[in-house]
This record gives sequence, C-alpha cells and structure tokens, in this order.
Amino acid sequence: MNNVSSQLFEAAGLMGLGMVFVFSFLSLTILAIKVLSLVAAEPAPRPVAANAIPAGNGLSPQKMAAIGAAINHYKNNKKH
Repeated sequence: MNNVSSQLFEAAGLMGLGMVFVFSFLSLTILAIKVLSLVAAEPAPRPVAANAIPAGNGLSPQKMAAIGAAINHYKNNKKH
C-alpha cells in the first residue's frame, strides 16, 4: 500500500510541475507578444491640416464618368 501512495504523490507532483511549466510558458508567450506588438507598432498618422485638402477632387467630369462606367461594368460582370 505504501508503494501505491508514494507513486500517487510522485504523479501529483509531476502533474503540478507540468501545469506550472505550461502556465509560465503561456504567460511568457503572451507577454512577449504584447511587448513585440508595442515595439513593432506603427506610429499614429498625424492629422492633416484642413487647408491641405484641395476643395475639388481634381478629376474632370469625363474621368468621373469613365470611372463610374468601369465600376458598373465590373459589378455587372462579377454577378455572373
């Protein structure tokens, strides 16, 4: 009987050690991902001044019509 109980205690100790190892490994992985995401993050774009945006869109009506026709043609061909 003593042999079985010592084996159960050894098994419980190994199981606890394994659970601690997995928990610490996953915690370190999450921490590393968060640190790397902060290091590799792109800086936020600066807001564009209101007077830097042109008043018109810079496209002639003919170009706008051609773009609209191309979009309609693409949408009609995409349905088939």
